[in-house]
Amino acid sequence: MTGRRISIPVFLLIVSAVSFAENLPEVAQGAQAVSLSGDALFAAAPGQGTLDRLAAAKKDYDDNPHNADNIIWYGRRTAYTGDYRGAIEIFSTGIKEFPDDARMYRHRGHRYISIREFDRAIHDLERAATLIEGTENETEPDGLPNALNIPISSLHGNTWYHLGLAYYLKQDWPNAHRAYTAGFNAGRNDDNRVSTTHWLYMILRRMGDREAADKVLDVISADMNVIENTVYHNLCLFYKGELSLEEMLGDDADNPTGAAAAYGVANWYFYNGDEAEAQTRLESLLATDSWSAFGYIAAEADLAAR
Repeated sequence: MTGRRISIPVFLLIVSAVSFAENLPEVAQGAQAVSLSGDALFAAAPGQGTLDRLAAAKKDYDDNPHNADNIIWYGRRTAYTGDYRGAIEIFSTGIKEFPDDARMYRHRGHRYISIREFDRAIHDLERAATLIEGTENETEPDGLPNALNIPISSLHGNTWYHLGLAYYLKQDWPNAHRAYTAGFNAGRNDDNRVSTTHWLYMILRRMGDREAADKVLDVISADMNVIENTVYHNLCLFYKGELSLEEMLGDDADNPTGAAAAYGVANWYFYNGDEAEAQTRLESLLATDSWSAFGYIAAEADLAAR
């Protein structure tokens, strides 16, 4: 999801984008979030197909608003239009009706990350992690199916993945490592293994443990059966020295996949001691419009911490 960013003058009239029940920080009218550097973040206009799918999900919800699946899909489809705050409100409604449904917390936690509410995300995702403990893992249906129409994610895997990310964005490396380690154990395919290994490697390098970081790459090989997460696979191969930097930089930074590659390379420069190059690459990433991409948010967090 691309969009635009503007700086918020202190005198700008601000309004709340959700009900008072959520008590989210106020934003400029029409904005979804405020970046860590103080910019208002606006979602791009969604395509007609996205709007059509939202309309279908809303009809299902309106027909039966007390069905948990209908709530989840209404919230997910709302988020796909770029209305993350509206999605949060929908998931909040779901939590009130289904307080023990881990899926509600997992999805709301994800969208709290999108709007830079990391502490709220951690709270929700830790709650989801508690609720899934001892339960059988389940496949999470894709909102945007891949080319093979094979769902690659699960409730357990997504809970730990997003929890690890929220801690990473807070630069809480031990808790990020804990969550991603649990997420790796919950992974059921190579797509999950490469994405989780990518974050584990970066976390361990940021913790200064090069030996352990190299060790987590032992599970990575060029012949893995990766359906969607090719950028994470390529990053892991890059970290192993099996893919060149030039090959890694083929992705466009102005989309979520490209943002992941751009951030991974910038971070690689940082923990290998070239902070000036890392800074330049992080700033270049933030000049793109992919503000909801995880790599973009991680770049924001890194620059804000320096």
